[in-house]
Amino acid sequence: MKNNVFENIIVDKKQEQFFDLLKDENIRIEKIVSNGQSSPINFWYESAENEFVLILKGDAILEYEDKELTLNEGDYINIKAFTKHRVKYTNQTQPTIWLAVFY
Repeated sequence: MKNNVFENIIVDKKQEQFFDLLKDENIRIEKIVSNGQSSPINFWYESAENEFVLILKGDAILEYEDKELTLNEGDYINIKAFTKHRVKYTNQTQPTIWLAVFY
C-alpha cells in the first residue's frame, strides 16, 4: 500500500501529532508534526533507543546539556541512546515535520 508522509498534516497549536509509519521489534519509524511546540522547561528526553531524526519541513532547535543545534529542512542527526536532549523550539508559523527512526 502506498502512503505519503505529507498526508494528514493538521495544524494544531495545542498538541504535537505522532504517526507510526513502521513498527516492529527492532525499529520504529515515526512522523512527528510540531506546530510551535517545545519540551517543557527542565524536561529532558533520555531514551534507551538510538534516534535518527530528519527535518522534512520547517525548522527546530534541539538543546543538549552543553549546546544547541539548529535544524532546517533536510538536516538530520543521530542521537545516541541515553543522550539527554530536548526540543527548545519548533516553527510557529508552519508545521515542522520530523521523520524519526528509533532503533
